Amino acid sequence: MKKILIIDDEEKLRTLMARIISLEGFDVIQAADCKSGLKKLEQNNIDVVLCDVKLPDGNGVDLTAIIKQKAPHTEVILLTAYGSIPDGVQAIKNGAFDYIVKGDDNNKIIPLIHRAIEKSELTQRVSQLEAQLETKFSFEGIIGTSKSIQEAIELAKKVAPIDTTVLLTGETGTGKEVFANAIHQSGNRKNKNFVAINCSAFSHDLLESEMFGHAAGAFTGATKDKKGLFEEAHNGTIFLDEVGEMPLDLQAKLLRVIENGEYIKVGESKITKVNVRIIAATNRNFAREIEAGNFRQDLYYRLSIFQIQLPSLRQRVPDIEPLAKYFLKIFSLKTNKKITTLSPDFVQILKLHNWPGNIRELKNSIERSVILENSNTLTPASLPYEMQQLTDQDTSTGEPKILSAFSLASAEKIHIQKVMNHTNGNKTETARLLAIALTTLYRKLDEYKIQ
Repeated sequence: MKKILIIDDEEKLRTLMARIISLEGFDVIQAADCKSGLKKLEQNNIDVVLCDVKLPDGNGVDLTAIIKQKAPHTEVILLTAYGSIPDGVQAIKNGAFDYIVKGDDNNKIIPLIHRAIEKSELTQRVSQLEAQLETKFSFEGIIGTSKSIQEAIELAKKVAPIDTTVLLTGETGTGKEVFANAIHQSGNRKNKNFVAINCSAFSHDLLESEMFGHAAGAFTGATKDKKGLFEEAHNGTIFLDEVGEMPLDLQAKLLRVIENGEYIKVGESKITKVNVRIIAATNRNFAREIEAGNFRQDLYYRLSIFQIQLPSLRQRVPDIEPLAKYFLKIFSLKTNKKITTLSPDFVQILKLHNWPGNIRELKNSIERSVILENSNTLTPASLPYEMQQLTDQDTSTGEPKILSAFSLASAEKIHIQKVMNHTNGNKTETARLLAIALTTLYRKLDEYKIQ
């Protein structure tokens, strides 16, 4: 039930108004002055306050500002016996929902309360969503307790409030954009735009246009001026994913932005100035790229002022199960399935897998398993075939058993299966690639029950 607080020193009017409003199904609370009104506000979750402008111990216009500070989601409707334009203007500035004259607008009170409640509910919903987003993109939203990921998080937390360039390195799929978002959300620019671009996803000309914008007529199809992502990120953060893929001439433009905060749009001659924080990411070895002439050394030094290496998933095995449970929850909701647990065998296979695609590969595997699973528990049968080969048969029971990650037989079986997959089942070619006799291959296929 929605709660309405009436603050008015005229007892008869206050009681009458309370009776009328309560007949509409609202829970009405009364107070006679500012002090008792604020006390009621602290004791109850008030949705709307109806407040007289002139009170024994204060002014309703000034009280509005205090109410909005203490309870931002509570809407305030001010009532006055004598309307004043300056008071009305100041009331709205202080956050009042409306300012009406007593007596003249009695028939408007109930509809006005309903509209104020709608706004209060919307404000609360927006606030909840913002809190969820902040948690999702904060360091608290990064799943993992392993030493390697916690060390990376601690480094990121230290650099987040310092307005400097950050370079995130690590294999593809290790969560570099998640870290970039967390650094942004924990920094001084969190209320400004976070803009991300994958430098490997565009051709040279398109990448330049996307990053820096262009003027109308700059090239075929450029019918109007376009703001670039650097301009969109002004006063905020820009995340340059796969920055190692950037062409050399664009690297020179990026260096100028870092050094002077300025660039020239495609098809223009005037300088555009921006103030952005740059977070870059790469899965490349920059030492080799610089030696090969593919990346500017001076740009590397500017990007890597603070460098954070993100661990691969195989370096953080204890985090695999909580990550899998997190993705299970997401995809169970998405597919409207009531899958709540992971079987021990399923978890063990996840821990034995090498995860070349890291967290992204794990996410995709869990989504696939959720789609295929018909029970309320994820089992090895729902995993990709290659991953299922991490199991073998227990000769005593006939049940699947998990092969040890340190077992030579396990490694040999998996390797043979991978080569068989590579040759599309061609046994002669498989034997050649494995550098073993064909008869030896047949014996091992039979031993490991590989089809």
